[in-house]
Order: sequence, then C-alpha cells, then structure tokens
Amino acid sequence: MKANTSNGMGPLKGIRIVEFAGLGPVPFAAMLLSDMGAEVIRIDRKPSRSPRASEVHLRGRRAVALDLKKPEATEAALTLIEKANAVLEGFRPGVMERLGLAPDVCLARNPRLVYGRMTGWGQTGPLAHAAGHDVNYIALAGALHAIGTRDGKPIPPLNLVGDYGGGALYLAFGIVCGILEAQRSGKGQVVDAAMVDGAASLMSAFYGMYAAGFWQDARGTNLLDTGAPFYDTYETRDGKWVALGPLEAEFYQTLLGKLGIEDVDADARFDRARWPEVKEKIARVIRTRTRDEWDRLLLGTDACYAPVLSLFEAPRHPHNVARNLFVEIDGVTQPAPAPRFSATPAEIQGPPRGAETEAVLKGWGFSQAEIDRLSTADAI
Repeated sequence: MKANTSNGMGPLKGIRIVEFAGLGPVPFAAMLLSDMGAEVIRIDRKPSRSPRASEVHLRGRRAVALDLKKPEATEAALTLIEKANAVLEGFRPGVMERLGLAPDVCLARNPRLVYGRMTGWGQTGPLAHAAGHDVNYIALAGALHAIGTRDGKPIPPLNLVGDYGGGALYLAFGIVCGILEAQRSGKGQVVDAAMVDGAASLMSAFYGMYAAGFWQDARGTNLLDTGAPFYDTYETRDGKWVALGPLEAEFYQTLLGKLGIEDVDADARFDRARWPEVKEKIARVIRTRTRDEWDRLLLGTDACYAPVLSLFEAPRHPHNVARNLFVEIDGVTQPAPAPRFSATPAEIQGPPRGAETEAVLKGWGFSQAEIDRLSTADAI
C-alpha cells in the first residue's frame, strides 16, 4: 500500500521538536515522534545533503542547515528551541556545551523545554566520554552475555537492544513523559537517556528470574535462550526455518500432537535434563517437511508457530498485508507507524527530505529580514 503522507494527525499533533542530526537512535526516536504526529525539525550540518529514500529513519520531517560554528547560527537554533516542546541530541557529553547549546542555556530561553540527551554510556560515570556502539552497551548491561546458544559465543541481536530498544524507545518515552510533566508543572527538564541504562532496563525480568534461581548464567540453557525445546527455531526439509514457542502446557501438547510425538509429557516440560533429547526429537520431525507444509499444518493453530520470514518475505505475508504492517514510499517498502490509535491514528508525514532552510524558518516565525541576515553571515 501507499503511505498517507499528510501533515500529521496522530496523538502528538501540535507538539514541536527540534532534532540535532546524528546517527542511530536519535533519528529513530525522532521518526517515532514524527509518526505520532509531532512536527520535528532536524538541524543538519551546513552544507547538508539530501537523504536517500531508503533512509527510512529520516522520514516524516523537514530540515534546516546551520553552521553551528557561527554565533548567528547558534542564535537561530536557540530561537527555534524557544518555540519547541523538546530537543533531541545525541552527541558525546560536552559537545552541546561547546556549541553554546547546553541544557541550562536552552532552558533559560524556554523554561518548559524537555531536553533529551542520548548517549551510549550516559552523561556521567567513568565511561561517559568513551567511544562505543550498541554491542558495547548491551555487553556492559548483561544483555549480550545472555544471547546465544549453548557452548556458542554471544550473538549481537542486530543493534535492536541497544540503539533502538534501549536507546531510541527510551528516549522517545522520556520525551513524552517530560512533555506531560511540563504541561502540568510548567517546568522543563533534562532527559538523560543512555543505551546502557535502557538495555539493562529491558533485562529486568531476566534479572528477576536469575535472582529467583529460575535463570542460569550459562547461555543457551534457559527457557527463552534456545535452551528449551519448546522455544527455539528449527530447520525444515527445504533449508528454511520455523519458530516454535508453546510455553504453556496446553499449547505444547497441541504442538506435540500435530508433530506426532507421543512419548513427551507436556506437563513435565521444565525437566531440563530431557531438553536436549526432546529438542532432537522435534528437530527430526521438523526436517521431514518443507516450511510451506508446516505453515499449512501449524500456522493459525495454538501450537504457537510461525515461519521465520526474511526481509523480502515479511511484507508479503497475508497477515502483515491484512494489517497494513508495511507501506511503500518512493518505491521503498518500510514498516508502518506503531502502535495504533483508534481516535488519533498515526501516519508517516512524508519521505526523507533534505534541508528546506528558508521555508522551515519562515514556518517557525522567522522574518525575511532575519533569514537574510543569517544568509549574509553564511550561517545557513
């Protein structure tokens, strides 16, 4: 389907956000907020480039190009911030301070401002100024150690846990919480969103299970980390894969019945000593049919089954098509906004766009004379 690229009708309509261009989780957080109806303006470095249609994380917002080494550009950024509900930045600690855009400076100009800061290690701590990436942050949080197979090495789950799950989602959540508080109290604040913090938070249930003695520190030996035979992926006869997850006894019994396995007791599913043996039984059966054949037998039943789809296959699956889970913009297939709202539906506000500096500044209240002075100073 084609995306509806109107001017924002989601639950954040009327919210204005200034995003300082960066990598990874900040643009993704800005995309999420834009999808929900916020007007997000991205401040690019000057000179800027026009983004490609495939840069999905830049969708739904316009940009201005400012040379923040010039005081005129810094003042222009502060004028935009005066009119915003929130700011997003993802530089190392100290960079915004050196640019003259520190939180105290911005909050002095806009006391209701929510100032969102995204880093890997956080604004404080002995690693705060060190370089790093997703894999480093989830390693320190204890998440990476838990992901992988028995006797195998830790496997990075793409950069979903640090950059996007522990980073962008927590930043966006913090921004919305901060805006709600500012509406109540009239006071803004700084949101310190660190990926190591978010990754640790995502591990809350596992730390709880570990404390209760239900989770072992050995990778690939637990309920949800490929240790259990009823929560894993299995290869089919045609070299494809299926995912099984019947955690509950009744669902596990449904799966065993459809697989024709009669000598496994679903009520004894937590007997870890039998897990390797049972896993091999299931693997042998799954290898007897193709993935499509298993789809016809198991998909839509209470066996808790799904085919493992590729990036090419997922947008074409009938369930995803029925839910309009993916949209197409300028020839690029991409996920639609999530979650869904009954009264104020979210929608993509447009494809990735380059700098439209003069138009954006006018839309945010700059006069032509002010724009001309910025141009003369080579600040835009």
